[in-house]
Amino acid sequence: MFEYMKKSLLTGVGLALRSKKEIEELAREFADKGKMDQKEGKKFMDDLMDNYDEAREKLDKKVESTVEKILEKADIPRRSDIKKLKEEIREIKAMLDDVKTDDQG
Repeated sequence: MFEYMKKSLLTGVGLALRSKKEIEELAREFADKGKMDQKEGKKFMDDLMDNYDEAREKLDKKVESTVEKILEKADIPRRSDIKKLKEEIREIKAMLDDVKTDDQG
């Protein structure tokens, strides 16, 4: 039963939404209640922190992907799109300046 609880704790978004301090406290509590020795407790804590980092990274990627899709559907330009347009405008202005100079000369 304790193993099942441990696995449940280590999975999902719930883990990623907690702070590292909360995870450490929860791991200590589980270690104490599970009557783990120091070595088992440390391994449990290390596993938990590894899974926390992995879950957090997956959540961050999922959020980033979702935001990207929303912006795309809303037809909102990205910063890179705006930078590209600004560069194109600069190039067009330079060409116009060249045409003006040629017409005056």
